[in-house]
Amino acid sequence: MSDAIHPGVRIGHVHLKVADLDRALWFYHEVLGFEIIQRFGNSAAFISAGGYHHHIGLNTWESEGGQPPAAGTTGLYHLAIVYPTRAELGKALQRLLNAGVPIHGASDHGVSEAIYLADPDSNGVELYWDRPKEEWPLDANGNIRMVTRPLDLRPILSAAEEASVATPAQVQ
Repeated sequence: MSDAIHPGVRIGHVHLKVADLDRALWFYHEVLGFEIIQRFGNSAAFISAGGYHHHIGLNTWESEGGQPPAAGTTGLYHLAIVYPTRAELGKALQRLLNAGVPIHGASDHGVSEAIYLADPDSNGVELYWDRPKEEWPLDANGNIRMVTRPLDLRPILSAAEEASVATPAQVQ
């Protein structure tokens, strides 16, 4: 058996083939709020949160005007975007609702709360936040026990509303 991967390894970015760069940027920049770091005409763009060089690359190099893959084929199932708090996930949900982006599902996984949707090119997108590690459900042997239960989105929206009405003294 090989050595385990170093615990400091992380996923750096996802690069997606898209049919229309402007349409993809509408979704990822205008709706979700990612910052455009660099754009190369109508062929590619690199976007991020917090000034990182890029979390998501978007390109039309092999896909301009293309169609999403047919159902039942291999490829990306979804990309997952983790938010630091339930309130920030709620803000993202409100942005989706305001933009009229359909929600495909929502699940409580015990360790996290997740919202599922698709981008304009039918790539699956999961938006989620992790509960604090000490709240993760464990089995009798102390192993993480993830579940999939329906998720009520109202408390997530409420968390965003509560965070946005914080008084200036609370924000400092």
